[in-house]
Amino acid sequence: MTQQQKQQGRRHFLQQAAGAAATTGVLSFWPQAFAQKPPEATTGRALGQLSMAEMSRRLAVGSLSSSQLVEEALAAIQNPAGEGARTFIRVHADSARATAARLDAERKSGRPAASPIAGIPISLKDLFDEAGVTTLGGSTVLAGQPPAARDAIVVERLRRAGAIIIGRSNTVEFAYTGLGINPHYGTPKNAYDRATGRIPGGSTSGGAISLTDGMAAGAIGTDTGGSLRIPAALNGLVGFKPTQRRVPLDGVLPLSTSFDSAGPMAWTVEDCALLDAVLAAELPRPLRVLPMRGLRFAVPGTFFLDELSPPVAAAFASALAKLSAAGAMVTELPMAEFAKAPNINPRGMITAAEAFTWHREFIKTGAARYDPRVLARIRTGETITAPDYLQLQALRRQFIRSINTAAASYDAMLMPTTPDIAPPIAEVLKDDDTYYRINGRMLRNPSVVNLFDGCALSVPCHDAGTAPVGLMVAGIGNTDHRLLAVGAAVEAVVTPRRALSS
Repeated sequence: MTQQQKQQGRRHFLQQAAGAAATTGVLSFWPQAFAQKPPEATTGRALGQLSMAEMSRRLAVGSLSSSQLVEEALAAIQNPAGEGARTFIRVHADSARATAARLDAERKSGRPAASPIAGIPISLKDLFDEAGVTTLGGSTVLAGQPPAARDAIVVERLRRAGAIIIGRSNTVEFAYTGLGINPHYGTPKNAYDRATGRIPGGSTSGGAISLTDGMAAGAIGTDTGGSLRIPAALNGLVGFKPTQRRVPLDGVLPLSTSFDSAGPMAWTVEDCALLDAVLAAELPRPLRVLPMRGLRFAVPGTFFLDELSPPVAAAFASALAKLSAAGAMVTELPMAEFAKAPNINPRGMITAAEAFTWHREFIKTGAARYDPRVLARIRTGETITAPDYLQLQALRRQFIRSINTAAASYDAMLMPTTPDIAPPIAEVLKDDDTYYRINGRMLRNPSVVNLFDGCALSVPCHDAGTAPVGLMVAGIGNTDHRLLAVGAAVEAVVTPRRALSS
């Protein structure tokens, strides 16, 4: 089959899927989308019902307190019927209560809040250093290592902004897969179809479930190949991967120094923008929502649309149709530059080489304590030669230049965040071949943004009551502010009506 025939067949499939999706209508957004009972907003709950922006407004006028938010979060974490034990590796109950009480007292005395996120509970991925705490990286390998002497820069900025770190969220061991499986601390179940038990996505697995289950209002994680965007997509959340160098990684346990980035996950693009401003040490400013009419979107036909599962294809096509109907210029074009993506980091060679460099000494003495599947991936870096590594880095620099040129005349590129919805945990763990195959598919689309050093959002684009699907809105490097504004406009069109007040 020729490339032209592939494009025509794919376009026909997407058009059919869009027609089918359009008949389902647009209902309400999570948590109503997956709820088995009436929304809990009637009981006075705030977490899971209000956006961070709305919490900030209510805290400012005194109709909500930080102590209330912390108690709600702790109750959800401690609920024996919930996912708290698998979502958090460490809970900071005492310090969270003390910080909340202090901030409430300061508000009552008339002292202005340090930032819009002041007094709001945030989960922190177990890769970020906190003074006095040993960073475990979702592993047992580092148990017994000395505690961190100081906070990571990201943590310093969060504390200075008044955020309340409710605890350290679970992650894939050393953040090294996109599935969310952790044999050491358990695997928190996806918010959708919990009876089946589906993967949460990774590696920021605990961060996602801390949001869906009302254990935190925002989550801070890392993204090396989709580790924020994958769990966001699979759980109906928004995940933002910033341009790598915008947020410092000092004090963050590394996976790949070439691709690691730190960013937020939340319910809305606006909330991600609030958190991103803190992480990047920028002054908070209102998120500008651009008018949809006239925005130019490129839909790359190469690579990203191959072998989409029917639910993802339908949701993606429906999203494109909605954006076009709202006045955007949506253009599907080859963007053949992306065909080179699999050759830039083949079999994760750059990632593995950099990971093995960091883990080499720990593997010598403690290989048996690693998740065998994670260890196998790290060890592939042992045989990569310096010339091979340097050649791949040179190819990457060329790739970045080519994508920057190809995307320059568009406001953003659009593609499905993942080609599949969340599969059952039991299916993923069936055997090694299945595990690695599904992991490769989950990482396939989002990891390309890390390759060209771009920035990207995943926003929900599924219909209520159906499995979550993420729409990735991607831009070239250092276009973060513009991308957030574009992403907010896209969210307003493709994301079903939010139950979260804003």
